[in-house]
Amino acid sequence: MSYLDQVLQPGEKILYRTTVSWTLFIPGVALLVLAILVLGGLSAGIWRDVLVVIVGVPAIVLIARAWFTRWTTEIAVTNSRVILKRGFIRRHTIEMHMDKVESVDVDQSLLGRILSYGNITVRGTGSTFEPLRMIDHPLRLRAHVTGADSPRSA
Repeated sequence: MSYLDQVLQPGEKILYRTTVSWTLFIPGVALLVLAILVLGGLSAGIWRDVLVVIVGVPAIVLIARAWFTRWTTEIAVTNSRVILKRGFIRRHTIEMHMDKVESVDVDQSLLGRILSYGNITVRGTGSTFEPLRMIDHPLRLRAHVTGADSPRSA
């Protein structure tokens, strides 16, 4: 059972769920492709094996880290709160009631717009939600927090 399902109050419904963007995998996958190219492009020998290990091990570590980050991060908009949960053993959670939300800032680079990810900051009365970085479909999240209809996107 997910953290979000465990903390729902009676009558509270999840309107939108998201997590960090799949683009976290890009550096690890790029290194893995490089390791495969080295493996296939160089003739057998100790230097080829060393290069494959030097490039391949960090690739696998980056991919595993991206998967773990994505798996342990939950973000949801309910009919009464915005909820963020990060971490597995060391858990970090933030909640803001919808009646306290003043604005939602979305920051997207050109690449973020193309690949549909961005950073979000939820501003509330007296406090600010910590920035949510590399969030999948940030405009959809903002639309659900502000109560607007979900934008059409590719």
